[in-house]
Amino acid sequence: MKKIIYYFLATMVLMACNNGKTTSEIMDLSENSSTKTENFGIVIHGGAGTILKEHMSDSVEKAYKEKLKEAISVGHEILKNGGTSLDAVTQSITILEDSPLFNSGKGSVFTHEGRNELDASIMDGSTLNAGAVAGVRHIKNPIDLARDVMQKSKHVMLYGAGAEEFAKELGYEMMDTSYFYTQNRYETLQKVLENEKRINEKKVSFEDPFIENSKFGTVGAAALDKHGNLAAGTSTGGMTNKRWNRIGDSPIIGAGTYANNKTCAVSATGWGEYFIRSVAAYDISALMEYKGMTLQEAASEVIQKKVPALGGDGGIIAIDKDGNVAMEFNTAGMYRATMNAEGELVIGFYKKVE
Repeated sequence: MKKIIYYFLATMVLMACNNGKTTSEIMDLSENSSTKTENFGIVIHGGAGTILKEHMSDSVEKAYKEKLKEAISVGHEILKNGGTSLDAVTQSITILEDSPLFNSGKGSVFTHEGRNELDASIMDGSTLNAGAVAGVRHIKNPIDLARDVMQKSKHVMLYGAGAEEFAKELGYEMMDTSYFYTQNRYETLQKVLENEKRINEKKVSFEDPFIENSKFGTVGAAALDKHGNLAAGTSTGGMTNKRWNRIGDSPIIGAGTYANNKTCAVSATGWGEYFIRSVAAYDISALMEYKGMTLQEAASEVIQKKVPALGGDGGIIAIDKDGNVAMEFNTAGMYRATMNAEGELVIGFYKKVE
């Protein structure tokens, strides 16, 4: 009897202190308040390079903005509804892969031999599990296959015919290679090949401005979900005129893609050889974990100092465990967009956000 009286009195006091609301109502309000303050966000990129306002027509600029907005909005909606960062990253990248505007999937560049060879990777920050594919030629959305490598195989990276055999076993449709043909990418290859006839190949590859810029392209995404889990993914057609089945940083975990719930999720774009040598994506995470740097400090250190010191250029997009975002690049521009829990959207192409 005393316990009942004590409980009644305690409830009355609690109600008096909270404007007459019952204990269950107070708990419901507390849970709703917690839900409203749950943090999440997503950031994407569509490649870095010589992206200049004076080279961009209004119609082309509009097309890029609309596609970036579409891709990030799909990922943001997944996160908003309580979906996973892995799903948000995968779906956002898929939309970019399906667009001929970007050097991934449908819009992939051509190799020296006139083929399209696609690479992709994805990483789960909660488990440090990862998956990647390289050199595939018949996969419409390589990011999907990279995720299946992570979740449905014992391996991290599969290459070429083996990766496609794995895809066939999972029921993937094998696309005819004509699906990846785009006229502007093919014309870019022809211009590169013409330059090779005039100049020593090594000199062209590293000194000719047009050839140098042809190495850029890639799409990627990084996200934080309401559960506090980070994920990142990257997809690319690689470098125009690449030879000998060259593989860049995009499918390399730690170079082009990295995610760790302790720190951040990162996707890179740029001259892949230098991002591999500097282990750029992981280095940003390591600087945060071991030196206590903020995401922006770490991103700036790697992209503005370490990669250029080796001779490379490009950029990254990243999000940390608290939802802070970095979009760092040392080129003239980088296609990029970010959207936070409040639904605030930022889209940029050039050095200064438009």
